[in-house]
Amino acid sequence: MASDVKEVIGGPLVINGRTLSLSKAIRAGDLVYLTGQIPMQDGAPMTTGTIEEQTRVTLDLIGETLSAAGCTYGDVAKSMIWLRDRADFPGFNEVYGEYFPDDPPARSAVLNELLVDVRVEIEVVAYKPQ
Repeated sequence: MASDVKEVIGGPLVINGRTLSLSKAIRAGDLVYLTGQIPMQDGAPMTTGTIEEQTRVTLDLIGETLSAAGCTYGDVAKSMIWLRDRADFPGFNEVYGEYFPDDPPARSAVLNELLVDVRVEIEVVAYKPQ
């Protein structure tokens, strides 16, 4: 693929059987942009569970999409985190550190009322020269 071509990775995102108007990821040159991921089980948002459980599920889903793009967690250069509750940050951060133990990516985190009844949303950008 030429580096000046945009490529859809993983197809569109499907939640509760509805195809959303966004892609799981897009490769643009050497960068792979993942859509913000929420914890999903059986095609539906995971509205129960601790922040640790929801973070682990979300990061596992991110790992699947990264793999489809030929990337690993080690290729992640930037992450953006949305948490519903400030009290969740320590539990989130502990699990996040398991996935990025060495040379972690640049990261921003904010509190926000999420559009889906989950505790966390995570978006990443990976750098992987073609």
